[in-house]
Amino acid sequence: MIKVIELKRTITDSNDRDAASLRRELTERGIFLLNLMSAPGSGKTTLLSRTITDLAGKARIGVMEADIASDVDALRINALGAESIQVHTDGMCHMDAGMTRNGLAGFGSESEIVFLENIGNLICPAEFDTGAHRNVMILSLPEGDDKPLKYPLMFQKCDALIITKMDAAPYFNFDLDAAKRRVLALNPQIRIFPLSAKTGEGMEAWENWLLQEWEKQKHA
Repeated sequence: MIKVIELKRTITDSNDRDAASLRRELTERGIFLLNLMSAPGSGKTTLLSRTITDLAGKARIGVMEADIASDVDALRINALGAESIQVHTDGMCHMDAGMTRNGLAGFGSESEIVFLENIGNLICPAEFDTGAHRNVMILSLPEGDDKPLKYPLMFQKCDALIITKMDAAPYFNFDLDAAKRRVLALNPQIRIFPLSAKTGEGMEAWENWLLQEWEKQKHA
């Protein structure tokens, strides 16, 4: 049985202030929150499923699945043994700090790393601070290497970029070097992880970064 939380509006008019407050609270509680953003169909849930399986025994992972409707993804995550809740946004195309706070209230006290799987689009989520410690974007190979040119704010806001579905490289005209150049021109500090959650290629680098950033946050 998946807990579903309906979020109608934010609880504060000052999102940035509330986001900063939420970050402090989560740090004090020992929870590391990551905001995971992407276009629909990029493979967010597949990536999370592989990450949860690979890190079993290393961290207790929870997932907040934000969506306009349905609980399909939350059920899939829950089946892996991770704590999972479904958040319905009442038609809104993003999560903000107030909504994130309300969603997190549905979790127990066991999760150490919590992923917020944000609404699938490349515009609205980039504009709202959710209170997460790190922002991570997924760009799937079939989407094309020109996405940084079309949606620059998303790439500027993120601490890490995961380029997924690398196992499909023979079938798509995706220039990985060009994509990296475009992303780094927008955000020189971003970490880039080409990988395939299906085959496991590149997963270790992403997971090591995740664990390292979690460790840094513990001592922040």
